[in-house]
Amino acid sequence: QVQLVESGGGLVQAGDSLTLSCAASGRTFSSYAMGWFRQAPGKEREFVAAISRSGDSTRYADSVKGRFTISRDNAKTTVYLQMNSLKPEDTAVYYCAATRYPLINVIPKYDFWGQGTQVTVSS
Repeated sequence: QVQLVESGGGLVQAGDSLTLSCAASGRTFSSYAMGWFRQAPGKEREFVAAISRSGDSTRYADSVKGRFTISRDNAKTTVYLQMNSLKPEDTAVYYCAATRYPLINVIPKYDFWGQGTQVTVSS
């Protein structure tokens, strides 16, 4: 069992940066690949980024590639999402999730989810 708690969301202007954190409980954090997803109002939840168990491999959605960076610190059992050059279309609730599959972008393959943190980007 893994419990995930996101933080770091807020209201920013277009072009600003923001870093989200996801703190995980349990001693098995390094056994899971981690992902970030987002859900905008009226839209389905979508994949944003994923990172391997060791942190040496990452995967991004095309919409955020080059602007967002996912990282993890297994000693702190925390995964991060650094978001640069934010756009109004990045506005969404951001969720972190844990999976036993490597770098997968399929929502049903993620076993544990956080409660989400709101990111709002004004134009």
